Amino acid sequence: MAAPQIEGASFTDGKGASIWDTFARLSGRIRNGDQLDIACDHYHRFRDDFALMAKLGVKNYRLSIAWPRLLPDGRGAVNQSGIDFYHQLFDAMLAQGITPWVTMFHWDLPQSLEDEGGWRVRKTVDAFAAYADLIVQTYGDRVKNWITLNEIVCFTAYGYGIGNKAPGTQEGDCVVNQAYHHALLCHGHAVRAVREHGRRGSAVGLADNPVISVPITETERDIAAAKKAFIADNIRVLDPIFNGHYAPAYLKSAGLAAPKFKKHDFELISLPTDFIGLNVHTGCFVRAGKHGNPEKLPFPTGYPRADSPWIYNIPQAIHWAPRFVADLYSAKTIYITENGTGYNDPSPINDEVIDLHRREYLRNHLRELHGAIALGAPVKGYFLWSFLDNFEWEEGYERRFGTVYVDFVTQKRTPKLSAQWYARVMAENRIV
Repeated sequence: MAAPQIEGASFTDGKGASIWDTFARLSGRIRNGDQLDIACDHYHRFRDDFALMAKLGVKNYRLSIAWPRLLPDGRGAVNQSGIDFYHQLFDAMLAQGITPWVTMFHWDLPQSLEDEGGWRVRKTVDAFAAYADLIVQTYGDRVKNWITLNEIVCFTAYGYGIGNKAPGTQEGDCVVNQAYHHALLCHGHAVRAVREHGRRGSAVGLADNPVISVPITETERDIAAAKKAFIADNIRVLDPIFNGHYAPAYLKSAGLAAPKFKKHDFELISLPTDFIGLNVHTGCFVRAGKHGNPEKLPFPTGYPRADSPWIYNIPQAIHWAPRFVADLYSAKTIYITENGTGYNDPSPINDEVIDLHRREYLRNHLRELHGAIALGAPVKGYFLWSFLDNFEWEEGYERRFGTVYVDFVTQKRTPKLSAQWYARVMAENRIV
């Protein structure tokens, strides 16, 4: 889970403000005016949370480090209280037999850097490079698995273009495309930092949320059309990382709004990684149209989806995403770094939450994932999203992704039906 979603303590022990702390205080931006100040209070309750994870059988846990907790201004003076917090957190995880998978950046850019231009400007790259060096040098004795950035599209296109995520501006393609490029450079610096400072056997890769095209029929024409759509939708991130350049088709489509870059940028961006992480929540259906060109099909009224309105229930997405990535980019190791869904779960009754909709969503996705693996997709691991209900960005606390219910008033944790079911899945290492 992401630090800003669960930790709380937004201004405790020297932590600086993030762009999400600021964004949540803008009128009308977050459902119900919810803020991150307390969240799940994981900052104070992490030991109990890890004990509950261990009780449920969790062996691997994906989390993020809060950049502004360590460097309140994004660069410069280090906040020792923040450094100490994560020392304690990692020690507590390992004591419970839980392996950390650490995301270096999960959207919480220090507000001080945003005030200087944020992802629009290249000096944010320099600040991130120093931050990446700091965390790998500091925690690399206990952290072996590193994820560079989470979902570049969300903090660039949605943050600076659409404006529904922090910092919430609506700017043109020139700004968005340049933000993408700066984020890709930060990915490269994160890989470099792990190679230079990580312990032997460390692994590093990106967590991407591709737009996933699902062929409407498993025929040659529709599969080819879906693959074309997948390339077109995801070329801006995956091509420079895997192929070391921007695809000509992307630069042509961007035109005068294409990002500015330096000659050697792609040597950094395309440093070899150990895996690619795929965040899979939903997808779209595609068929072959005229001349085999992809046609995306609209969803009819009544098509099943979550209370999070962007999540249409398409379990086939988790089948095709790794197959396409492996085929197009020769990826040798893939992890599903997110898979889950958001509902407005009711409060527990007799200490029980019967979230059958979430259980069915997860079970159906795991069945599709097993099918992809059987056909050769090199998927080596799966992370359910998420353990706790938490601050679901612009949807606030009303929307819940957790398999453990959180009462945000009392902070009581109640494992849902889905948690009990998934505990069996983990224990038996099979779909039950």
